[in-house]
Amino acid sequence: MDLTGKVAVVTGSGRGLGRAYAEALAAAGASVVVNDLDAEAASAVVKALEANGGQAVAVVAPVGTTEVAEQLVSTAVERFGRLDAMVTNAGILRDRVLWKMTDDDFDQVIAVHLRGTFTCARAAAAQMRAQDEGGRLILISSPAGQRGNFGQTNYAAAKAGIVAMARTWALELAKARITVNAVVPVAATEMTKTIPAFAPAISAAERTGEALPDWLRKEEGLGTVEDVAQLIVYLASDAADEVTGQAIGIGGDRLALWSHPREKAVAFANGGWTADHLASSWHDGVGAEPETYGIPLPKAPVS
Repeated sequence: MDLTGKVAVVTGSGRGLGRAYAEALAAAGASVVVNDLDAEAASAVVKALEANGGQAVAVVAPVGTTEVAEQLVSTAVERFGRLDAMVTNAGILRDRVLWKMTDDDFDQVIAVHLRGTFTCARAAAAQMRAQDEGGRLILISSPAGQRGNFGQTNYAAAKAGIVAMARTWALELAKARITVNAVVPVAATEMTKTIPAFAPAISAAERTGEALPDWLRKEEGLGTVEDVAQLIVYLASDAADEVTGQAIGIGGDRLALWSHPREKAVAFANGGWTADHLASSWHDGVGAEPETYGIPLPKAPVS
């Protein structure tokens, strides 16, 4: 996959998944704008990319505001002459159950994930439309946004909103040949290492240098950050010209296409529904097979 001549911005790319995305894009030939709030981390990534023959520059700033979004885009244009892909990866966590979540907990996560994705995508779309050569918006979502997750009201809401924005922008930007997709990644990161069912296997793999076991890579769809990064490279490439408006899951050996929300069951009542009618018919009618909710708990094999 050759991305020579293409320029990408990757927000939150100082470590973890974001760094893997930046490294994979650079390895494929793209010039990369590295962004992180941690100056040392961003600098380390730039040096690593350059040491491997790539071109990179760092922008140290917190994602969320219009000013930072425009700075990221202008840096790409001033340093490398154009912008071809915007990867909105930056994020934070402020996990608390609903009755303990503060306004600040909610607002901070929404500001970085949802508003940050909006401002960065808007700035990138404006530049790409001006270039009139198409482009790629690659928005990072999460399984929490697809299914909900305990203690993550703010994060799940933001990640669900990101998928909705991807579908909307795919419509709005189609004429400009700008594709928009949401990526739903699962990988062994500092966060997933704390999940009790995953921790022993991840720790053993790190200690021995061996691959994660099949039950993790296939059944749970959890692998390395590098596994996820290859989807970013593909979506940034010319080979993905016709892929847009999709929510694509990837992790370990598993690749998945998430369905769009749709009506699962439908019933009709002449003249409309009364509350009593709903109560008497719900469990045997539309509500006979209710949808599940929440990310399924991982099931480690019995040793």
